[in-house]
Amino acid sequence: MKVVSIVGARPQLVKLAPIAAAFAGTEHEHMIVHTGQHYDADLSDVFFTGLGIPDPDVHLGIGSGSHGVQTGATLAALDPVLTAARPDWVLVYGDTNSTLAGAVSAVKLHLPVAHLEAGLRSFNRRMPEEHNRILTDHAADLLLAPTEEAMRHLAAEGLADRSVLAGDVMVDVCLRIRDGVLAGTAPVPALPEGIDPAAPYLLATMHRAENTDDPARLAELAGALADLPVPVALLAHPRLLARAEEHGVKLDRGAVRAGRPLPYAEMVAAVLGSVGVVTDSGGLQKEAYLLGRPCTTLRPETEWPETLEGDWNRLVPRPESLGAAGWVEAATRPAPAAPRATPYGDGKAAERVVQILQDR
Repeated sequence: MKVVSIVGARPQLVKLAPIAAAFAGTEHEHMIVHTGQHYDADLSDVFFTGLGIPDPDVHLGIGSGSHGVQTGATLAALDPVLTAARPDWVLVYGDTNSTLAGAVSAVKLHLPVAHLEAGLRSFNRRMPEEHNRILTDHAADLLLAPTEEAMRHLAAEGLADRSVLAGDVMVDVCLRIRDGVLAGTAPVPALPEGIDPAAPYLLATMHRAENTDDPARLAELAGALADLPVPVALLAHPRLLARAEEHGVKLDRGAVRAGRPLPYAEMVAAVLGSVGVVTDSGGLQKEAYLLGRPCTTLRPETEWPETLEGDWNRLVPRPESLGAAGWVEAATRPAPAAPRATPYGDGKAAERVVQILQDR
């Protein structure tokens, strides 16, 4: 069996790591195509080295651009690659422009498409990720769902016959790295200057367009983080830095110390070292849940509703709506006493994915 994996952004590289490892233990041919959607070294290169992913067989070097430009350029560049490779499966990951472009290119070439992390829904049609998820799911031949909730979403859209519950490959890599951190074999995270790793701190990220593109919204969220009584290690995505500079919003002030994004193992270590997480990232919400840290999500919805159980994750789209005391309580609340369920699988999803592709 020959499988081509198409990836392009940081979250996809994390998902690719356990899949690549699972393929390495077989006689199947696994080809990696990196679109270059994330071209910053902090969001791409360090993930290949830090997670032991083989170098890409093809790097398209697409880079940035509007959604239409980026998706179109990726689609055009993928056509000759897939035509030459003629794989048994094209495997696309998650919900980025690379995901959609990979699915459309494969479908147009009559190549079977499998979508890893299928069935996630925020039900917010303003999110570009939501468009990508829905369009990819309806184009793909095989939908590899991470959770029972995702399976229900797919069934509601008439896609049950293409759907398989595979589990969540993010669990595979997150728990492996967690165990390394707890055993003292993982790298020490390079936290922003001014953050004492021995003292309580919150870990924060923010990158979504709805939180960064509007100057008033970005200023409001930056101010809310700055006003917290606990030091905040803000790992600043390039998009956030660019918008903050464009809008004249100072990030590094008050409680906030801004630094660079971390390689995945360091990110896991930083979450484990924190007292909580504040983010608008889908992946980090789930990682906080898996690692037992309370999360405050700066959005009105989540693709991972399971994290809301027991108050492990709390949605706070507008901190000022809670008042100063309410916002502080939400962001700095202790870890709940409620036990966490295991809705995302057993840490063996990648092996299951390879088996499903082979069986089909």
